[in-house]
Formats: sequence, C-alpha cells, structure tokens
Amino acid sequence: MRPGVRLGVDVGTVRVGVAVSDPSGVLASPHATLTRTWPTDDGAGEDDISTIVSLAQEREALEVVVGLPRSLSGGEGPAAEAARKYAAELARRVTPVGVRLVDERLTSVDAHRALRQSGVDGRRQRAVVDQAAAVLILQAGLDEERSTGRPPGEPVRDKRRRPKTKDGQR
Repeated sequence: MRPGVRLGVDVGTVRVGVAVSDPSGVLASPHATLTRTWPTDDGAGEDDISTIVSLAQEREALEVVVGLPRSLSGGEGPAAEAARKYAAELARRVTPVGVRLVDERLTSVDAHRALRQSGVDGRRQRAVVDQAAAVLILQAGLDEERSTGRPPGEPVRDKRRRPKTKDGQR
C-alpha cells in the first residue's frame, strides 16, 4: 500500500462530494459538499475543481479518485461521459497529482441507505449524501489497492498532445 493522502470525488450535476483519506491510506472520511460551479470567462471566482486542486495541494495528496458511474451491466452512459470529462479537466489542473477513475455503481444508493439507517432525515440527506458517496468511492479504491497491491481503477491521462521533438517523435 502506497502511503499518502488520497481525495475521493463524487461528481454530480448540482453538487460534488469530497472525501479525504488518512495519510496511511486506510480510512476515508467525509470532507465537504461543493456546489458545482464552472469557471467564468474572465477567470474571476473559484470553481469547484479549483477548490479540489487547492485541497490536494494543501493535503499534499498522492492522488484523486473520481467515481465513474457505470450502469449495472457495466456500460457507460451520459453520466459516465460527464465524469470522464470532469476527471480529465481535474487531471489537467491538479498535475503532478494523479487522478484515477473508480467504478462507483450504486454508491449513491448505498449512501442514501446508510444515511437513512443512521436516522438522517430526507432534507439533511441531500446535504451529505454526496460526501457519503465520495467516502464509499474512496474507501473502495483504498480497499482495492490494499487487496491487489496496485493503484485502483484506471488512470486519467492528460489528452493534450505533446509537441513533436526534432526527430518527429511525441
């Protein structure tokens, strides 16, 4: 198991849940629910990705784990495509910290169930369900790495083309 803090991210259309692991990479804990915002054309203000980048720098994160919402059959729809785009932009901005996509099937359902069982009412659930889902995503990634000895999920690669060198190679 690689030592280091990891961040877990549950990307939604309205909110983004964020979880943080302990430095040994054993336990995921809720951190925040961010309002999904986009950067303005003039660059003023901070968007949700900037907040995650700042947190990764502050915590000296080893990597960021983003949930990839697949269907029960394993296919990918519009939500997965949106998560991939979000993860790609996050990877571009958080470099050199790595970003990985981890299958998050049913994490929101599990998060709602766990909150309901713990007595959290419906209104309060909306405020924390994204954090709870981020915890489940991150914990699944930590557990996968612990059991396999390999980083979880799939790496997100920066898709920007590297310039060619003198010999024509990229």
